Amino acid sequence: MKYIIIILGIGWLLIQLIRFFLKTKLVKFAQQVNEAAREQQRTQNRPAEGSINVDHIPQTHQKKRQKDIKGGEYVDYEEVKD
Repeated sequence: MKYIIIILGIGWLLIQLIRFFLKTKLVKFAQQVNEAAREQQRTQNRPAEGSINVDHIPQTHQKKRQKDIKGGEYVDYEEVKD
């Protein structure tokens, strides 16, 4: 009976140690994955060299562009045959 209690105690202690080490390894792995994801996001957010990025278009320019698109001038013409 004494041997069974000792074996169970040692087994329980080993299980607790394994859990502790697995948790610490998992936390380190998760931190590495998060850091790699952040680094990848930083590199993706950088614009390519020579590219143009427009963050703001003034309201007057937007209104002018809308007016240009709506219609335009109609030019009446006749087809001339030679």
